[in-house]
Amino acid sequence: MELALPPLNIPTYGLVSLGGVTVGLSLFAWDFTRWWTSHKKRFAVKALSNLLPLLLCMAYGALLILSAGGIIGGLADWSLWGTNQAGDIVLVYGLGASTPNVTRASHLALTPGGHAAIIVITVIVLAVCTKRGFRWDFVRQILAGISLGLASSIAGLVGLAVAPTVSWAGDYVVGLL
Repeated sequence: MELALPPLNIPTYGLVSLGGVTVGLSLFAWDFTRWWTSHKKRFAVKALSNLLPLLLCMAYGALLILSAGGIIGGLADWSLWGTNQAGDIVLVYGLGASTPNVTRASHLALTPGGHAAIIVITVIVLAVCTKRGFRWDFVRQILAGISLGLASSIAGLVGLAVAPTVSWAGDYVVGLL
């Protein structure tokens, strides 16, 4: 007599729901609003330079979700699943809304040089994040980028713009071109 085990319900990580996009946009809105209110009266190039690290962290998060796998890609997949779940819970139980799949139809793939570039960028991000204490604003924007990197809307343009550039640069630097 054989024991039949129920099938595993393993979540699909390569998909982003409306809830995940909502969480990503909310995380970006949080830090952007704080930046805007602190620089509204003296808007200058220096004020924009304070926003640049947040935008770079968002672009880095979008790159992470386009990774092929491994430990770093697995952490990004787990983060996407978490933001999808959190956003879905808020939308469904908080507002009674539905959360459709809003994933881009065609996935971008990073080249081997692009993956090498992600490792280098990860080292840079860790060095910057831990220089003067832990930076939660960077973590929020990395999560926002992970949540928005696969979206089919304007929010997903980060992944469309950054992935080919990083793949080309990584291939060029490591000599694959």
